[in-house]
Amino acid sequence: MTDSPARKVLVTGSAGFIGFHLSTLLLEQGFRVHGFDGMTDYYDVRLKERRHQMLLQNEGFSATTAMLEEADVFAAMAAEFEPDVIVHLAGQAGVRYSLENPRAYIDSNVVGTFNVMEAARTHQVKHLLMASTSSVYGANEEMPFAETDKADTPMTIYAATKKANEAMGHSYAHLYDLPTTMFRFFTVYGPWGRPDMALFKFTDAILKGNPIDIYNNGEMFRDFTYVTDLVRGIRLLIDAVPALPGAEAAAVPGDNLSPVAPFRVVNIGNSDKVRLLDFVDEIERCLGREAIRNYMPMQMGDVPATWANADLLKHLTGYKPQTDFRDGIAQFVAWFRDYYDT
Repeated sequence: MTDSPARKVLVTGSAGFIGFHLSTLLLEQGFRVHGFDGMTDYYDVRLKERRHQMLLQNEGFSATTAMLEEADVFAAMAAEFEPDVIVHLAGQAGVRYSLENPRAYIDSNVVGTFNVMEAARTHQVKHLLMASTSSVYGANEEMPFAETDKADTPMTIYAATKKANEAMGHSYAHLYDLPTTMFRFFTVYGPWGRPDMALFKFTDAILKGNPIDIYNNGEMFRDFTYVTDLVRGIRLLIDAVPALPGAEAAAVPGDNLSPVAPFRVVNIGNSDKVRLLDFVDEIERCLGREAIRNYMPMQMGDVPATWANADLLKHLTGYKPQTDFRDGIAQFVAWFRDYYDT
């Protein structure tokens, strides 16, 4: 897919887990990529710095280090780079941290996203793509989750800010004919992952002989999505530009394209829910060690299950994430043991 007219892509959160993998893929396909990242200390900054160092080895990559909330800095960067497409991945992540520091989510996910949308409007980008989350489905119980389901019951401030981003994105798409795609991620994992996520924490603890906390006594299910599957989906969505209202557009089954704006929401998930205890079993198998399991009740704000209906992604792009969680865990464990020399 290297014949896209969009040759310059601005990726926010480029030193993050997903942003790093997406930037790598885009560079491999010949795009010019400018990364924007705040290098916050939410987790080990050295991991973020190493990701950027790797990207900077490609002459097609350049980067700015600043916070999304710095509107003037972001605007000046966008004016200089003049992106064709913006993929907005930066923001304050983590469901559990939102219980401790909710203000960080308002500053980054709401104010910061507004600054990104303003830059997209100013430079009339061909396509604005922004990250949302499966957490917006909140208290919904009917699964698999489809994009046409209501998402009006967020259970954490993190989910609420992402739902706000979707509403903000729709308004800008409507007001300024700004083609916008929101994608909802489902439990992304893989090499170069975030230290605050379960796979990273479990692997680290098991190797060190420390106990792992397993919430809801392990009776939880997640739609684990391997990171390279995820970013391939994003790459293909760059070319799936939502049509303007009134424009000729092929009918797509299950589409939620807005009737008043070039705007849609797309799930990116593996379309398969995995029991948490099976996930832990596989980590143990890959490590050749047993975990010390500390079974816990459900944590406040958490949900017992997520499961994506990813049919729309397939209809729009022909692509469906398909990495089996066992293969994905093996790839992560191999990376972890190599990177930390364990």
